[in-house]
Amino acid sequence: MTLMPLMMKCHQHHLKFMRKTKRKQTWQSLHPQCRGRLSPHHFPALILQKGTEPAAEWAMNVAGKPQPDVIERPASLLVPTWTKSGLALVYDEDSSNTYDIRLKLSKELLTIQKQDVVCVHGGDPHLNHRTVVLRRQLTGGLGLSIKGGAEHKVPVVISKIFKDQVADQTGMLFIGDAMLQVNGINVEKCTHEEVVHLLRTAGDEVTLTVRYLREAPAFLKLPLGSPGPSSDNSSRASSPLFDSGLHLNGNSSNTAPSSPSSPSANEPKYEKRWVDAVSLPLAMARVSRHKAGSHKLRSNSFEVFALDGSCTNVLQFCTAAESTDWLQAILTNINDLTQENIKLTNQGLSPDDQVIHMGWVCEHLQSSDANQTHRYKFLALKGSCLYILRSPPVSMSEWAQAEATFNLCEVLFKVHKLWIAEDCWIQAKLYLGLQQACELQDSEAFCFSVLVGHGQSHSFSVELGCDLALWEKAFQRAVFAEVHRAGSKTYMCSSHGKILCFTIDFDSGFCCSESISKKTLWRYKFSQLKGSSDDGKTRVKLLFQNSENKQIEMKELEFANLTAVLHCIHSFIAAKVASVDPVFVNSQSISTTRKYMGNN
Repeated sequence: MTLMPLMMKCHQHHLKFMRKTKRKQTWQSLHPQCRGRLSPHHFPALILQKGTEPAAEWAMNVAGKPQPDVIERPASLLVPTWTKSGLALVYDEDSSNTYDIRLKLSKELLTIQKQDVVCVHGGDPHLNHRTVVLRRQLTGGLGLSIKGGAEHKVPVVISKIFKDQVADQTGMLFIGDAMLQVNGINVEKCTHEEVVHLLRTAGDEVTLTVRYLREAPAFLKLPLGSPGPSSDNSSRASSPLFDSGLHLNGNSSNTAPSSPSSPSANEPKYEKRWVDAVSLPLAMARVSRHKAGSHKLRSNSFEVFALDGSCTNVLQFCTAAESTDWLQAILTNINDLTQENIKLTNQGLSPDDQVIHMGWVCEHLQSSDANQTHRYKFLALKGSCLYILRSPPVSMSEWAQAEATFNLCEVLFKVHKLWIAEDCWIQAKLYLGLQQACELQDSEAFCFSVLVGHGQSHSFSVELGCDLALWEKAFQRAVFAEVHRAGSKTYMCSSHGKILCFTIDFDSGFCCSESISKKTLWRYKFSQLKGSSDDGKTRVKLLFQNSENKQIEMKELEFANLTAVLHCIHSFIAAKVASVDPVFVNSQSISTTRKYMGNN
């Protein structure tokens, strides 16, 4: 591990980054889809400053009049609360079936609706089955097709109802109805061919007892095959995966088609409607795209888990764009509720113990067990510590039950993989979630590591780039606040057999003193640190420049936890550099992370 002179390093990286990003992108050249979702401050490649070309371009409106230096979108527009609804599929891993559903998203709930047939007039609304009498027609037969069968462990369901034919005229049969009885004979355990035979030989008047199957596999309701016209009207081989229609006509004794009976005013009236099946509270909920027992991500699908343990099962979408849109909308509402919870929690905490940010992350495990590649953890930046918990702390006592806590001055936050994209436009799309991880040929595009003491680290990932940005900015704020709160940190060390105290002070820099007499042996400012080297275990050599003779002076020290000391040096120097940046300092007074992101 090598500790570079960080003030020079930060300055060099800033200049290098500005040179890279002054190339092509201007605000006006952005895709319209993102121009409405970004302000000029949302990604570093479009940092606008006086005197730069992008700033000059942005500062002139159509009339050629200069605008204010900083133009902020209202805080309410930075990340809106999503309320939406739409169709999707849900995959049940236990039955391996996929069902049609409708999603409704509000600020606090995600509701899954399933189709059901409800009685809207007459009849018993609590009765879960219907009995319908059909009079077979010479042309069109019963006017319906069926799929399914016991041989495939699925019920026989109505897969088609032909318009203006007898089944349609009743108004009591619907696609997705499962057949329970045919003329009083139970068919729930019958094969497809057995039900076809019963319907064909049931006579001119057929009595069907049906129940709408809310969780009928989606393929049973889709026209995977249809009988089609045939010169031979006798029969056609039936299959549970294909619509059986024409060959249900049977042998009618009618010589001419009779008029189908219309439902009378006194008969029950039924309608197919979307009804609420599951409502998941979004407060402290989490979202996962991981396949069970695998490090791989699902394509165009994810699960939502509520704090009470209930889940949606796997939600599937037709396109990547639709999946990302829903994922972003749900996570936005979860994050909004988390921010409200943080404000409520902070009301009972002292100013030095405030929660900066918290939320779910996926921890990646270095395990020999192939079935245990990841697990979900709840991270919180609170007061002076980073907390790693199994679940969100509901009461104050649960904070003490954290799996691990680390002092924020002694941890190092490191973003992985997101910044492999050199082009600033790709970075912006990643932050917005418009570019999929597969486009980077990597299933974990939004990863970060937290390096802690004794060379240990924890690797985490989040679902979207905007979540990664939230954590990055939250760590910066939390470390900056903790350095200012602590002011200084002192570590025991040894040098040439003597026990010493090594102090890092925000105002004065580095100081080394004797542990017993407290006599100061040497002192240097942060700007005098010019380099370092260490053995990766306990010893470090710090290179300082003498302010008088400009000579390099080396100080060799040995620590019990060298990694923690080096991280602490990094935290103090980073806070020192940030303290001279007015934009960053002003952002510390902003309560919400989103507005902080907008100002960065």
